[in-house]
Amino acid sequence: MNQIFTQQEKGLLCRLSGESILAQPWGENGLRVRACIMHEIEDSNPGLEGCAKEASKIEIEEDFAAITNGNITAKFTLICGKNEVRLAFYNEKGELLLQEIDSENALRKRARHYKGQSGDNYRLKVSFESEETEKIYGMGQYQQEKMNLKGCNLELAHRNSQASVPYYISSLGYGFFWNNAAVGEVHFGTNTTEWVSESARQMDYWITAADSPQKLVEAYAEVTGKVPMMPEYGMGLWQCKLRYYSQEDVLRVAREYHRRNIPVDMFIIDYFHWPKCGDFKFEEEFFPDPEGMVRELKKMGMETMVSVWPQIDLTGENFGEMSRQGLLVKSRTGLNIQMVHTGYHVFLDATNPKTREYVWEKIKKNYADKGICAFWLDEAEPEFATYDYDNYSYYAGSVEQTGNIYPREFSRLFYEGQKKMGQKDVINLVRCAWAGSQKYGALVWSGDISANFEDFRKQICAGLHMGIAGIPWWTTDIGGFQGAYTEDEAFHELLVRWFQFAAFCPVMRMHGSRLPHRPIYGKDGSPRRHTGADNELWSFGEEAYEILTKYVGYRNQMRPYTRRLMEKAHLKGTPVMRAMFLEFPEDENCWNLTDQYMFGDQLLVAPVVYAGARKRNVYLPAGAAWTDVWTGDVYEGGQWVEAEAPLERIPLFCRK
Repeated sequence: MNQIFTQQEKGLLCRLSGESILAQPWGENGLRVRACIMHEIEDSNPGLEGCAKEASKIEIEEDFAAITNGNITAKFTLICGKNEVRLAFYNEKGELLLQEIDSENALRKRARHYKGQSGDNYRLKVSFESEETEKIYGMGQYQQEKMNLKGCNLELAHRNSQASVPYYISSLGYGFFWNNAAVGEVHFGTNTTEWVSESARQMDYWITAADSPQKLVEAYAEVTGKVPMMPEYGMGLWQCKLRYYSQEDVLRVAREYHRRNIPVDMFIIDYFHWPKCGDFKFEEEFFPDPEGMVRELKKMGMETMVSVWPQIDLTGENFGEMSRQGLLVKSRTGLNIQMVHTGYHVFLDATNPKTREYVWEKIKKNYADKGICAFWLDEAEPEFATYDYDNYSYYAGSVEQTGNIYPREFSRLFYEGQKKMGQKDVINLVRCAWAGSQKYGALVWSGDISANFEDFRKQICAGLHMGIAGIPWWTTDIGGFQGAYTEDEAFHELLVRWFQFAAFCPVMRMHGSRLPHRPIYGKDGSPRRHTGADNELWSFGEEAYEILTKYVGYRNQMRPYTRRLMEKAHLKGTPVMRAMFLEFPEDENCWNLTDQYMFGDQLLVAPVVYAGARKRNVYLPAGAAWTDVWTGDVYEGGQWVEAEAPLERIPLFCRK
């Protein structure tokens, strides 16, 4: 009887030289592959939903085995004097999609390399052969102006403006999810693809095959979760700045929007409306009647969102109890101070169910019970003062081994509390995400980026990659977060171009730390966090104001269309912002475009991304006729056109 390969109840198991490898059907056309050495394969599941299903087919021979699930087959082949096994994956046509490197040579390199640490933990490296012409997309949000990730080295860790979501789709027709929350890196080289986890107990990944890239994205959503339905107040303009510092300040601006008849769906109150980080409440001196404030905003058609940070000030009112109950992130060495920002802070441990319960009770009492329906989850990576991941521990394990789940669990804290209250549709703004964040109502924004055209261009790529990686709700700070003066005319041009782009993003949100800042003091003369310069639609001159208000109008006219896109994201996991090749995979040119995209299936959006530009080239994909929305001119697809783009116009084409 063959002892190397055995058929399990739901899968194929290989045991050889102390290593166990298990391949199981997962989803309609996917396989989950786990491996470890010197212990049994564990059931821990960082990112996948569901469970293994029955295989379509399992074959076992003396030196070969295979398992098939729908469109994908994994083949196990014995090599190296039958002391090691090599994995390869094929589609339903028998075409090779991905295979491990060959270790049957003088180099003696192993495709699955476990380097021992303490206990059963390993530094894990998994290496695959690379097809040089392959194109790769997804992986979350990295601040770079690149669509094809082939040749890129990416850190598998979160930072301010970086969200690592380790799922990619390949032009060869497969999708790959590294189901491992450890800090690490991936190298998409032209010779090999290498995945590294700094600390892991086992290898764990999921692979799927499909005949179109959009199906690959939707297959991933099936096994990691889909977004809720976007609430109606997610469809229009969101107004914010750093920072509306008082109830009076909030209502003054909201009343002016109402007076000007400019609809605002969401009014956002930024950080340090609280006494100290981790108090989870309004500072009474500046917000004496939050309930009344929320009530008045609702009468003007505006919902209220408030910022919540995961930092807990060591002198704050909740630190002592949270510390005693073990609800905080722990530093392994040195002072237990994890961030310094107007005080000494540690982070709440969102991976601990008791922490989530404790914090939500505070949030409910001080915010949700007062009518606030949405939360801005800033600092969600979390933003350690130094990114020495090996120095911190969560309830879920060391940060090196589990760190990337933190932003998802932070979103989960609020989502589960809101659902328990009976809230039907949940959306919360968050600065980071991991696999599965979408199912907890996470709207990711791209962090504290700078106000310049270079960063603007990077955001288009970031938003498209996030959609491919399963995060269809995504937005930016319109105009960039930092480095701009409200009265700077050069900035006005950037703001207008960014605002036009935002009108065709999943969420349209004004925010920024505009200069010059103004200091704020309490009644006793003690300092508070500063407020930025004005950041309302009327703050940037008459020409800009006229253009911005028009685009608010266009956004609201598109509500039925946007709502349909949100329904598809909810039901299928389909991105709202779509890379051109998702809609036109047969057109090779569409795989190489970095600064134009589809908003849904009908609208081609081509933002103006260079200062002073008043026209730009736009590629119209083959297989459709295209109508210029502004002129009515009709073009056949499969050609480049030069589109006029005066300041008031973003090139926009409708698929006929």
